[in-house]
Amino acid sequence: MKNIKLVALDLDGTLFNKESRISKRNLETIKKATKLGITVVISTGRPLNGLPFDQIKGSGIRYAITANGSAIYEIETGKCLREEAMDEDLFVPIVEYLLTKDIHMDAFIGGNGYSPMQCVKNGERLVVPEALKHYILNTRKRVDDLPQFIRDNHLKVQKMTLNFYPDENGVFKDRAEVKNYLESNPNVTSVCGGYNNLEFTRAGVNKGVALRALAKILSIDPAETMAIGDTENDLAIIKAAGIGVAMGNATPAVKDQADYVTDDNESDGVATAMEHFIPALRS
Repeated sequence: MKNIKLVALDLDGTLFNKESRISKRNLETIKKATKLGITVVISTGRPLNGLPFDQIKGSGIRYAITANGSAIYEIETGKCLREEAMDEDLFVPIVEYLLTKDIHMDAFIGGNGYSPMQCVKNGERLVVPEALKHYILNTRKRVDDLPQFIRDNHLKVQKMTLNFYPDENGVFKDRAEVKNYLESNPNVTSVCGGYNNLEFTRAGVNKGVALRALAKILSIDPAETMAIGDTENDLAIIKAAGIGVAMGNATPAVKDQADYVTDDNESDGVATAMEHFIPALRS
């Protein structure tokens, strides 16, 4: 049994249940781990401001890998410890193409989410759980012209999330074309983060690279890390960690790459996995 010193937890579909809440058992297990000196880290596709600050307060969680690994933050201070973002020359031509499609899009900049104003009227059409839809529609800063906003302020974009709308046959419009477009660009990395979305970052950016970077900052051997996730954007961190865990509700590809499959996110799968690999948590 490895001596686990760092545990990285995805949020949506992993630590969160379908109501975007952390169960009592999961939270108590995290608190017990941090009191033992184990570093528990959030590892999410969300930006910094998408963290459940109210739920994790007092849990001992101090760091967050955000935007699929594009940025690592110290939660209490909001200090960015590492950022690998897309500059305006890379990002703007891509977003100008995407604005010609029927897509809900969110650009993560400096830990915040920004959406084009045109997405507001279409947001209710999103096919995601209600709690996630509420989060998406109520935490973004709206801008009239996203490309111009990026140019005028010379901003770097940590990540872009794209959610697609179904047609009358249930097929997600424009998704196949956009997926091919992103995969043909060698300067970005694109993955699915769940619910048939697409997410892209700068090439070479992923949660696994960020995990190893954070482990180095904290002087922790990568072999003494553990990561838990459920979708394609968790594959890299599950491979990079000393122990990779797939949720019971994870995609088949994630389960295939994991060292262990735990219970699902409605059944305290995070706590079950942590207790399995960290004996001190079982008492």
